[in-house]
Amino acid sequence: MKKITAYLGLVGLMFVNTLSAQEIKLQEKYTAHNKGKFFVSWGGNRESYTKSDITFKGADYNFTLYDVQANDKPKGWHVDYINPGRMTIPQTNFRMGYFISDHYSIALGLDHMKYVMAQDRVADINGYYPNKGTYGETVIGNPNQVLLTEKFLKYEHTDGLNYINTEFSRHDDISKLFRIGNTDKIQINLTEGVGVGVLYPKTNTTLLGKDRHDDFHVSGYGTSLKAGLNVTFFKHFYIQGELKGGYINMQDIRTTVSAADRASQDFFFFQRIIAIGGIFKV
Repeated sequence: MKKITAYLGLVGLMFVNTLSAQEIKLQEKYTAHNKGKFFVSWGGNRESYTKSDITFKGADYNFTLYDVQANDKPKGWHVDYINPGRMTIPQTNFRMGYFISDHYSIALGLDHMKYVMAQDRVADINGYYPNKGTYGETVIGNPNQVLLTEKFLKYEHTDGLNYINTEFSRHDDISKLFRIGNTDKIQINLTEGVGVGVLYPKTNTTLLGKDRHDDFHVSGYGTSLKAGLNVTFFKHFYIQGELKGGYINMQDIRTTVSAADRASQDFFFFQRIIAIGGIFKV
């Protein structure tokens, strides 16, 4: 009888423990763990660039322009960001990724930036090119400078400065700092990451009156660091703001229809990104 009582007691204890574990599991919030979740986001950006030395080489020319300035080409708040037929026209960011643990993720992304050389500025030059002085580029009194007229040189990565990259990121829930109790309704996360990738621009160049090369081309590589703030609503939807900086080195830029014509440059960039996205388990 004692053995039967002890056995029933053990079974009862196991049953109670199982119910307790299930209750704890039911009470655990969806946002408590990230491992195994996928995420995807879409957004827009603004960027800034450092000055750059750009070298142009061809069969009958070889020259370098120094400290060339460039800007982005913003579209502002526009329906094109969500228009399926025109989504690639503005400056945009796409990213999809997977959480390999609760705090770390890997992702593949496309930063569609735009790089526009500042036109009609004076730049120092070293080298040679044909028909000198016929493009309205001459700076009187200084043969070592040129005026960057559109006839002499128009130089843009506007379709665009495409940085295809993979990122490794860390994510930390900081909701407690904002006294948020139920993270399944709203959760605030801090994220930091490092990325590396290739540049795949479609460069719009009018150089010395030559016809431009109008196609995408792998031109170099880039590296980047980022930090951001993520606000997730109702477990699955989020808005994320990021600051992202990096280095771009392009040593093989196609400029004209001639395969002999190339440009090269390197510079640093700084992006400000706002994106919306979703996070889910499959």
